[in-house]
This record gives sequence, structure tokens and C-alpha cells, in this order.
Amino acid sequence: MRIDYFGEDVAATYDNDDGDVFASDVVGAAADFLAGLAAEGAPAEDGRDQPSALEFGVGTGRIALPLSERGVLVHGIDLSEAMVARLRAKPGADRVGVTVGDFATATAGRTFRLVYLVYNTIGNLTSQDDQVECFRNAAAHLEPGGHFVIEVGVPDLRRLPPGQTVVPFTVRPGRLGFDEYDVVNQGMVSHHYWETNGRWESMSMPFRYVWPAELDLMARLAGMRLRDRWADWNREPFTAESTKHISVWRKQGQGAVRRAAVGC
Repeated sequence: MRIDYFGEDVAATYDNDDGDVFASDVVGAAADFLAGLAAEGAPAEDGRDQPSALEFGVGTGRIALPLSERGVLVHGIDLSEAMVARLRAKPGADRVGVTVGDFATATAGRTFRLVYLVYNTIGNLTSQDDQVECFRNAAAHLEPGGHFVIEVGVPDLRRLPPGQTVVPFTVRPGRLGFDEYDVVNQGMVSHHYWETNGRWESMSMPFRYVWPAELDLMARLAGMRLRDRWADWNREPFTAESTKHISVWRKQGQGAVRRAAVGC
């Protein structure tokens, strides 16, 4: 059973983060980007024509709520009941359906034009097998021609000199953060330290870092092909210096999937 690292102690302060990902311009750009993809494609077989999207790791609704405000029918899957409770307490949450479960395997009971996973959440799946299953689950939830989007950082291994395993990602008054790498097993533990009312608290969380090319192979195994890769939600070009990427894979038609499966 997967461990829920986003319990009440994390959920209670999650939305208080002052990082860039919570800035209104970043959230707005992400919602606009995703809304555009959700609007693509033909109506579903049952006649539904409203743009639809499924978020893996919906959390407290940082992206799901503004996306629903843009006319997209949004559903989310999340393992943390505490995070979902925070989502449910927010205005507009009645427009977002939620399934509590492991997004690598849980099902929402219907298909969507878009499935997306943001803010490094793919790394919360700490084995390659689980990440492969996540891609398969995304493909199973996509309508033909639909898209799967992932936002994730590029592994920061270039900053590791020989013999060093730890890289700081946040160093400022009242807040420290360090990533500890296991380059043999492609693992990473993110260590967070913050000051609250004169007292320091800490949390450590495991991840599995993953390279863009490896994600592309996972997509191909699930019957999807890379459509675009950008450096951010504003579609800046992805380069060797980019610290993260927004990758978009498109689900193939059933005929193409069958041909790929038999190596044709």
C-alpha cells in the first residue's frame, strides 16, 4: 500500500506556501495551457461536448479550481483525504469531482480529453513500475486523440560534484530545503525545514527522478507519442539549460496502438 505523505500536518499549511508555483500568473498560465488542450478534439461518443480533464494528484485544487472556472469539467484523483478536505472547503469545489485513491491505478469511471499531472507529482511514484502504470492509467482515461501532460523538473545532477549527494533547492530565512540523491537507484529524498513561531519543523519525502527520454518511452508503452515539450506554461522553448519541462503526449488511435504492440 502506498504511503500518504500529505496527511493533516502537511495539508494544514500546504496552501500557505509562498513559492512561485502559487503565484497568480503561474497558476493562470497553467490553467490557460490546460484549458486549451481540454477543448481540443471531437465530442465524446455519448455526445458530451464540454471540455474535460482529469488531474492526477489534485491536492487542494491549486490548478483544478481555476481550470474549472475556464469551463472545463474537472475530476481529480488523490491519495490524501486531508488534502481533498481542503479542496472541498474552497469556493467552486462543487464543480470538481474527486476520487480518493492511488492515481497510478485508481479509476474515475469515464474518459476525458485531457489527463494532467503537475508540480513534480510523477516523482511521488517511487519506482519505475509505478510510473509506467501511471502512464497506462492516463491512457486508459483518455479519449482517442486526447493528451497527457506532465510538469516535472529536470534532474539536477549536474550540480553534484563527485562524492556529493545533497543539493540545496531553498535557502532563505525561515525556510531550508535540500535534495538528497541516490544516483545508483535513481532516487531522491527531499528534506524540508521551516520555522514556525520560533520553532523549527521538518519533513522528508522520497521521490524517483526521471529523465524526459524515459518519460517518452513510458508514453510509447502506453500508446502515446510526444507532441510538444516546453520549458514552462508560457511555451518557452525547452533547452539544455531548462530546469523543468512541460511535456504533452497524444493518445494514438486503436489501430496505431495495436501495430505498436506487435512491433509493426
